[in-house]
Amino acid sequence: MPAQLICCSHSPLMLTDIEASDLEGQRAFFAEMETISREVHAFSPDLVVSFGPDHFNGFFYDLMPAFCLGLAAHGTRDWGLPGGPLRVPTELALECARALHREDLDTAISYDMCVDHGNALSLTQLTGALARYDVLPIFLNCAADPRPSMRRSRLFGEAVGRFLATRGLRVTIIGSGGLSHDPPTPRLRQVPHDIAQRLVKRHTPTPEELAGREARVIQAGRDLVAGKGPCMPPDREWDEAFMATLCAYDTDALDRIDDAGIDRRGGFGGHEIRAWVAAAAAARAIETHPIQVRYYRIIPEWLTGMGIVTAG
Repeated sequence: MPAQLICCSHSPLMLTDIEASDLEGQRAFFAEMETISREVHAFSPDLVVSFGPDHFNGFFYDLMPAFCLGLAAHGTRDWGLPGGPLRVPTELALECARALHREDLDTAISYDMCVDHGNALSLTQLTGALARYDVLPIFLNCAADPRPSMRRSRLFGEAVGRFLATRGLRVTIIGSGGLSHDPPTPRLRQVPHDIAQRLVKRHTPTPEELAGREARVIQAGRDLVAGKGPCMPPDREWDEAFMATLCAYDTDALDRIDDAGIDRRGGFGGHEIRAWVAAAAAARAIETHPIQVRYYRIIPEWLTGMGIVTAG
């Protein structure tokens, strides 16, 4: 069964009118994503599996799973995304959940998964719409401490891949997130009670709440371009070392990546590399293809080390 792997950074700041400090880098990113999108359509997958995080739009500390499979899902409207339902093959998703449970990987399930830009942005860029293809959305907790280990994320991805390998489908596997970036996301134990409750209590953010959050991120992008804090700048050396490790698929080195090291070099958003690791593991469990870097550039106004790797 053929498999296609795409791991890519996402930054919702690309959807805004923030001033460009690296227009050439932006254009090169969009051009490469358009090229890969054409490759997806030429591949014509029977199923798209999208591993990605959430940014306290669909998952909250009131009950935070390490992993969750969407048995039915809809996109949120954060950052002006259109939202709407995903075309989830529910029975296949349920069979996948049962297969994971048989391997002692106790994934959560959702019949109403809220998919924010962590999955939706890359999915839309690569396929053209949330519902262009059958999609199995998979959430990994990359934001709420404590997070699943990198090893557990890899083993989870491998188990998803082993299940997919039994289905005889053409599968495009997306890992959306990272690389190094340090957005101004509130940390539960470091913010006033009222802000902490927004991270704990399950709710649909109001348009005003979304606008306020997004304005803070836009200002953080402007501040980073100007050389101001509080956000850490992206770390090219850390990003390139991670991509080299992933391309070599050095599982021992991947498993040794820990949260303290990510916090020091990759920033709060760097934890999203779990999506890349899980996606690569799923693809490798289906068939082995070399993983290659297609694009890398730090885009300061996007706060992010923007990378793309593919295989298959």
